[in-house]
Amino acid sequence: MKILFVIDKIELKYFEFNKLVTNFWIIKGFLDKGCEVYITTIPNLSLKSDVAFTKCYETFLRDENIFYKSVKLEKQIDDFDLVMFRPDPPVDIDYINATYIFDFVKRAEVINSPAAIRDFNEKLHTVLFKEYMSENIVTSSLNDIEKFLREQKEIVLKPLNRCFGSGVMYLHKGDPNTRTIINTMTNNETTLVMVQKFIPGVRNGDKRVLTLGEKVLPYAVKKLPSDDDFKFNTHDDNFIKKAELTPKEVADFTNVACKLNSIGIKMAGLDVIDGKIIEVNVTSPCYFIKEIDELYGVHLENELCDYLLTKNLLSL
Repeated sequence: MKILFVIDKIELKYFEFNKLVTNFWIIKGFLDKGCEVYITTIPNLSLKSDVAFTKCYETFLRDENIFYKSVKLEKQIDDFDLVMFRPDPPVDIDYINATYIFDFVKRAEVINSPAAIRDFNEKLHTVLFKEYMSENIVTSSLNDIEKFLREQKEIVLKPLNRCFGSGVMYLHKGDPNTRTIINTMTNNETTLVMVQKFIPGVRNGDKRVLTLGEKVLPYAVKKLPSDDDFKFNTHDDNFIKKAELTPKEVADFTNVACKLNSIGIKMAGLDVIDGKIIEVNVTSPCYFIKEIDELYGVHLENELCDYLLTKNLLSL
């Protein structure tokens, strides 16, 4: 099988050394299984009339590491059997335009569906699963946010198009910086933000729950905050621990997985605190493969590749 990965530009720059990155492990898993794997980035996508193309690089294994050949090849995207669409946010106009390219891909299976990602905001659309969330609003209104703060006492404000916790702010009732923070976050009431009730359990970390197709994987990690932040912000083994999923979490989040799978999102990472979803990562969800392999004594990359290959072969 021929497989194409659309990855982030910074990931391409440091491609050979990205063992913390989910793509490294999935690509290695595919190469171990004898697949041809190519990598590209958003600027290397194009349309010629109504045919989607990419300029890409072939990857290869050497000494249990992955590299790519320096020769840039131009290929029709429909020449690939499977495309892993995994560039990182921000979901800006360049990102949106890339998803449009894939509207013209007719044969290749694309995971996650770029159209589904385009239509699914990782913060805002979490409210599709409001029964599994804490109280929240999406707004740019200073008055609405101040009212929500008075009611909830502690809140978190999140920009809608960023990742890795970037720009997330905490506010408590009576904070003298309240209006400054709200106006900064909303660009003086011109930009929508997600506002959620603060969950104190975040001080003990949040779980990354992984979905694959219609199931919840039995492996989860807890992402711990650093001493100088209320949230996880350092991808370091010292801040990532093994986490157990409760039977209720498995049941609840299987419902989430089924819904996501039905709209073309086959791989997602749910961020969960005290059983409550705070975010649904669908663009390039980190599966913490290196850490899960070490914590659980498994080879998660092989399970992912087996699933993706089996599902794709059945559809050919």
